[in-house]
Amino acid sequence: MFDNPPNLARVRRILFECKDPVEISLPEFETYWPFIDNVWVKQRTNVSRDGHCITDYYMCRLRRPNQTASETRPLPEGKRPRKKRVREGGQCNFQIKVVRWVGGYRMVTIARTPGSESVHSHDLDQIDCLKRNSGLMEFAHREAVKGYLPSSVYTKFREEPDKLDEAGGRFLTVADVRNVSSKWRLQNPDVELIPHEGYELVKGQGIVKCGSTAVDASAAASSLFTTARAHLPPDTLSFPSFSLDFLQPYLPIHSHKKCQFPHVTLSYASSMDSKLSLLPGMQTVLSGPEAKLMTHYLRSRHDAILVGVGTVLADNPGLNCRLEGAGGFGGLGRMWQPRPIVIDPMARWSIHPSCRMLRTAVEGKGKAPWVVVTPGARIDSQRLMMLKSYGGDFLRIVEYNQNWRLRWEAVLRALASEGIKSVMIEGGATILSELLNSEYSHLINSIIVTMAPTYLGHGGVSVSPDSKLDQEGRPSAALNPREVKWTPMGQNVVMCGKICHDEAERPDGPV
Repeated sequence: MFDNPPNLARVRRILFECKDPVEISLPEFETYWPFIDNVWVKQRTNVSRDGHCITDYYMCRLRRPNQTASETRPLPEGKRPRKKRVREGGQCNFQIKVVRWVGGYRMVTIARTPGSESVHSHDLDQIDCLKRNSGLMEFAHREAVKGYLPSSVYTKFREEPDKLDEAGGRFLTVADVRNVSSKWRLQNPDVELIPHEGYELVKGQGIVKCGSTAVDASAAASSLFTTARAHLPPDTLSFPSFSLDFLQPYLPIHSHKKCQFPHVTLSYASSMDSKLSLLPGMQTVLSGPEAKLMTHYLRSRHDAILVGVGTVLADNPGLNCRLEGAGGFGGLGRMWQPRPIVIDPMARWSIHPSCRMLRTAVEGKGKAPWVVVTPGARIDSQRLMMLKSYGGDFLRIVEYNQNWRLRWEAVLRALASEGIKSVMIEGGATILSELLNSEYSHLINSIIVTMAPTYLGHGGVSVSPDSKLDQEGRPSAALNPREVKWTPMGQNVVMCGKICHDEAERPDGPV
């Protein structure tokens, strides 16, 4: 009876709350939006000059007052006036905008408007009680036009309460089914409506079963779970079954407060002698299976992943989250998927469609990268348009430090201006070593290092800040993280620590 899209209840909740901007593909929007359209009332539509960007503005249904029936409209003889509840407007000031890109980059972004409240003044059930969504009513219409009695359709729906609730049909009535099929019944007056097979219409009792149609519930549930897993990509990682609560103090905090710099986490895997790999450009596995799951969990908790161009040229990484429930792995749109950021000052990376980052973007398993370059980088128009067609972009930074390297303050400030609130920096060694220097300690919030029980030797690529001298010229520790915590994880040990002060004490402060 129901053909619910995957994770429908969870997706309805996400699109109702809109805590953060939601980026989904156009087919996903067309699939899920009908199941949540009862919440919203369209206010207006703006279209860009080229016609590629369409922005629809919606307000919560409870913000608009409903109107009473006109007293001057004549009623048919013998028909009593319809009772209609009068609802005052202004009960909820939640507003969103839906931006649709219908060109080569067919994506939809759903986000709150600047003047909106941060939360609804009511829950989703209250809206479902007031009005049924069009996705649910389409199910009812599809079944009713087969010639079944509205009461029979309603009875069959009630036999699958979990799927009915998931689709927002907890308050569905026989009258709803009757109303959605009324036009079809007027067009087909000679069709005799019948109950479903195995059911009969009994006077005074309605639709009742005339035979046993019991199904083994456990077998059905097992089959459903197997089917759901079968649709996931083969490289999907199971969500960690072990506790990761120890990471919580070091992770970014969800906040609507705007800051000059995003929350920055340094995260990498290292050998006992602080090496990342055996040789430059040689990929070396240091994380066990448990630490690998932790890394993907960390990616899901950050808005962006930042790496240097050397890491991209050596490893061709995907820089996405492959946990079950992430976008492309059973989740909605690009949910839990961070934005890849590549530091490539001179545009050395020859981006092409076969790059893993672009392939994951096309497959819906991640986001296209933003490439940070300098004004002197030569970027031909073909490469620029290709990256934009995948949803990526080039960010030009014009500020340098005393060594003529890009200023990290400028890079992070640019990311914050683009809506990035948290960045996880994974490499390579040059970037990590530079950011571990004390001059950048005010920019780095947390550090999470996965230690492997191995030594890679002198030829390995090491991570280490520059040496530091105290005021008297004697050698001193280059960096001392605060609130350090060590946690065993399989064959690895994870070290977590804080570097800069809390957000309220950071030099940048909120803006």
